Amino acid sequence: MQIGVPKEIKAQERRVGLFPSGVKALVEHGHEVIVESGAGEGCGALDDAYRSQGAQIGTAEQAWEQQLVVKVKEPLEEEYRYLREDLTLFTYLHLAANKPLTDALVRAGCVAIAYETVQLPDKSLPLLAPMSEIAGRMSVTKATEMLCHYNGGNGVFLGGVTGTLPARVVVIGAGISGSGAAQMAVGLGADVVALDVDMGKIYRLYHHLDQKVKTLFSNALNIEDQVLKADVVVSCVLIPGAFAPKLITKQILESMKPGAVIMDIAIDQGGSTELSSPTTHDAPCLRVGAGVNLYCVANMPGAYPRTASESLTNATLRYAIELADKGWPVACRENPALALGLNVVRGKVVYKAVAEACGYEWCEF
Repeated sequence: MQIGVPKEIKAQERRVGLFPSGVKALVEHGHEVIVESGAGEGCGALDDAYRSQGAQIGTAEQAWEQQLVVKVKEPLEEEYRYLREDLTLFTYLHLAANKPLTDALVRAGCVAIAYETVQLPDKSLPLLAPMSEIAGRMSVTKATEMLCHYNGGNGVFLGGVTGTLPARVVVIGAGISGSGAAQMAVGLGADVVALDVDMGKIYRLYHHLDQKVKTLFSNALNIEDQVLKADVVVSCVLIPGAFAPKLITKQILESMKPGAVIMDIAIDQGGSTELSSPTTHDAPCLRVGAGVNLYCVANMPGAYPRTASESLTNATLRYAIELADKGWPVACRENPALALGLNVVRGKVVYKAVAEACGYEWCEF
């Protein structure tokens, strides 16, 4: 099969869909890989590194012309012209929060497989996990910056010092992102509270961190109480493929401590506060309420493109090989986890949560 790897064009996005190690594996399986020139520069993978592993270097048009296109982020409007009926697109899509892209994919008649909805029988999301881990951990390091007075924060040092109290960090959601955030915050000496509706998750987190994190069942009353007490809120709520629930209302935001910080990791799926709106790395925060920093960067792991690109390739490669070796119909019939990644197929929306969010009739695959 012919596989294309275009350069990402989203603002401050320097990740690449396939690291050279992934190209090598696909070439060894007998496939032809065309990488857009400069696609890996932002993460230290130069064109020569791809050539040495058997890739051809081409233009954006040549990369998009291939049968299977492997990316990181969703196509932007200027890339809609590349969408076509004989294309299989394998990337993060987050369609529930992006009706224009859903419409474009439906019109084009292509097959769109979303990393974030590939799901194993145990309900884990193997292609979302590596980026969730990065986002969760970096959310705490970024929050420490946002707490600085010169960034509009309340001036509380995350871990405190002798004779002072540390910052209170409230983590909503104890999955991959939330666990990473809690681990980092505990390690830096913060006072950490984690909430989740899954008692099993918070039980495991509580004992994994040697009981150094406080835990609460996630409900509206507990969320409001803890958010109002927080210096930092890390919101990691996730319903696979669907809009993130708006757990933090405008009223709560307006009642928070001045200079508090909210890290909305759920922004790719529409955000988990009523005032969330996507931001970029060069202007990461919205100022809301009584001076709250609301961080809504939609491609957080893009800040660490080398680690992120390697980690993403490690996760996606086995599925990319299946798609290339067998074609999407056979690969998805034989692998139920991959089949759950199907969002749009030949003009039909086949993922229920996306259909509901974007106003389409849901068609089973």
